[in-house]
Amino acid sequence: MASAVCDYSCAPPTNNHLHSSIKTSKTEEIPISCSSSQSNIPAPPPLPRSISSKRSYRGNSEECCFIPKETRDQWDKLFEGGYAADVYLITEDNAIVPAHFCVLSVASPVLAKYLEDSKPKNGIRYVKIPGVPHGAVCNFIRFLYSSCYEEEDLKNHVLHLLVLSHSFVVPLLKRICMKYLENCWVNTENVIDVLQLACKCDAPRLTLICIRMVVKHFKTVASTEGWKVMRRVNPALEQELLESVVEADSRKQERQRKMEEKKVYLQLHKAIEALIHICRDGCSSIGPRDKMLKGSEVPCGFPACKGIEMLVRHFFSCKTRVPGGCAQCKRMWQLLELHSRMCDIPESCNVPLCRHFKGKVRQQSKKEEAKWKLLVIKVMEARNSSNFYAARFPGSS
Repeated sequence: MASAVCDYSCAPPTNNHLHSSIKTSKTEEIPISCSSSQSNIPAPPPLPRSISSKRSYRGNSEECCFIPKETRDQWDKLFEGGYAADVYLITEDNAIVPAHFCVLSVASPVLAKYLEDSKPKNGIRYVKIPGVPHGAVCNFIRFLYSSCYEEEDLKNHVLHLLVLSHSFVVPLLKRICMKYLENCWVNTENVIDVLQLACKCDAPRLTLICIRMVVKHFKTVASTEGWKVMRRVNPALEQELLESVVEADSRKQERQRKMEEKKVYLQLHKAIEALIHICRDGCSSIGPRDKMLKGSEVPCGFPACKGIEMLVRHFFSCKTRVPGGCAQCKRMWQLLELHSRMCDIPESCNVPLCRHFKGKVRQQSKKEEAKWKLLVIKVMEARNSSNFYAARFPGSS
């Protein structure tokens, strides 16, 4: 079967055909009561059309075409029979494709200009189309007649049809070719050829898809024959692709770096939460003196609680206990100072040295103060993003 595509420049169908197509449709009509209680209820909207997946392209143009099959068959018959043809298209192998001046002039403004400029010989106008095989020219001219194409022919001549549709300004066929290439045809072996063709045929979406495939599978694409040929004939494109690969790698490394930084800031936030939890409520075997401890058998809801508990125990039992003398004590001092800068209730806060560090802020230099402010901002941003993600995806944590 031939796949047909509706050209919107065609005349609309007759009322009889519309009625017949509605009667034979498989979609069931939902009955609506005409009683007074339901007279104000509007009709339900139609169901959404199914979207085909990327790798399962099928020509579904038959469903949205309003041109009767008989009409399409008549146009195909007119083209294939060549009745009263007054134009001969000569392909690269000197084969002749007969056509009609009026049909080609209406379907393509570029062909119309060529035909008007050509001088007829014995009533026949000759137009040579070099570099395109006979089969591709036949499928192209057939599409100009009936907007029909065979799936197998599109698969075999899609690149030539893309060039012809772009050169002779046939937008509908160009969209069909680009859609087919985007969904089914492009792979690592031919992506360089398709990319060069997409750049010449003004297909930005197809160009972007090809560049993304090159960046994603660069090692595989760089070893293909198409890449080697492109290096010789189009070094500017090679340089552009290499810059895209380097830029993509840089973005990936920057994204990974930011993710690692965010993990550190989030760990700091969880450590602050665990510190407040221990100093305010107490946990298992550590906490304030006026609180009843829960015991070790009760699981704690703060993942960083165990580590902070060990750090607090070391901090209170360490003999050195100076900011620069012990690495673990230094981390505890920094954690206490970070908490004090994030705390909004220093007067009633149970965390040790909270008010002390609040007063110490006035004695620090502007450079040191700027570092702490930036750290507080980063920790708060990590907390907010974590809360947003947990609220949007509650089952992920």
